[in-house]
Amino acid sequence: MEGDVVEYRIDRGSGVPAYVQIVEQTERALRMGTLKVGDKLPTAKEVVAATAINPNTVLRAYRDMEQAGLVELRRGLGTFVTRSLARPGAEDDSPLRAELTDWTARARAAGLERADILALVTAALDTYDNERHSNTPGDRERKEEDA
Repeated sequence: MEGDVVEYRIDRGSGVPAYVQIVEQTERALRMGTLKVGDKLPTAKEVVAATAINPNTVLRAYRDMEQAGLVELRRGLGTFVTRSLARPGAEDDSPLRAELTDWTARARAAGLERADILALVTAALDTYDNERHSNTPGDRERKEEDA
């Protein structure tokens, strides 16, 4: 797959449809900066050969991403990234990424599995978002009025 910068991996036991896994993996690569505007996605034939999923599944994922404005299908040429989702700090070489990689290694060493780690990160994000949301000026004023 010369020139392709993403290899899809399908987890048949996850309960997540294969086309959704392709979309999520593409979005993750766009957020991490692994995929950039102008990069070519693997052809449906290449994805089928690598994952043993139905070609229509791949085409559905690519259509969904095209409708979302992430990729563009160019007849006879392939599917190309048209929009980035990358944010500063998410790149492969960022300090945040290195810290998270170290933390993940410690979590794995402590015996946590993928689902455990995802649950921890989700809980931490939820706590952070809830605290941040409840500390907006309007919320503080309402709390003071209630006191």
